[in-house]
Amino acid sequence: MPATVRPFNSRCPSLRLHLKSQVQNPIHRVVSLPCKVLDIIEKEGVPCVKVSLLPQPTEPPPALHDRAIDNLRYIRETMERASAFTAVPGWGQTIIGATALVAAYLASRQSIAKSWLFVWLVEAVVALVIAGWSMDRKARKTATPLFSGPGRKVAFSLSPPLIVGALLTAILFRLRVTSIIPGVWLLLYGTGVVTGGMFSVRVVPVMGICFMALGACALFASPLWGNVLLAVGFGGLHIIFGIIIARKYGG
Repeated sequence: MPATVRPFNSRCPSLRLHLKSQVQNPIHRVVSLPCKVLDIIEKEGVPCVKVSLLPQPTEPPPALHDRAIDNLRYIRETMERASAFTAVPGWGQTIIGATALVAAYLASRQSIAKSWLFVWLVEAVVALVIAGWSMDRKARKTATPLFSGPGRKVAFSLSPPLIVGALLTAILFRLRVTSIIPGVWLLLYGTGVVTGGMFSVRVVPVMGICFMALGACALFASPLWGNVLLAVGFGGLHIIFGIIIARKYGG
């Protein structure tokens, strides 16, 4: 970088040699120095000026359109993280609750545990189909991406407790400990709804807490109350909160 230097009577050999070769007139002259920072140092008892030039950057700055794309990507990701998943189907949950009441009635008519479990497993498959159809229908109606950032978070948060519940059901049935299956189902389902509902509308985590409380009661209640508590949970709670979601958040 060019710098303007006043000649002066310096007794520093390193600087005197450099100035002698650059300055020929006792007036200001522009010379190229190896530095833009002046450090006064002491060398052999004589004040000396050390001049060095900072290296200039060799890489060009990023283009304006590249920075704009990065900023837009950051804004989009931030909005996805901050937004809530609103495609929770209210009327779909109401229908699921109605089918659960029918399943509870049919299961109560079974005399063996295998038939009782079969009825509730069929109800689980029916509920999954209804939930998927109604959720896709509401997402299309509200123009909400079903697999957006919040949607993926809801799915990933809800899935692990359901998978654990399915595995525990198989183990408990093989061990012939079916009396605690209703409590396990309600408790794990409520856990998944609470964790997944953190990325959805506010009423969803409240519903999950109600399921967890009901599951805790089922674990310590008499086995005779298991089917009734399943009807209250998967039937009654789904109908109540489904109506609330449908009226307050639409669909």
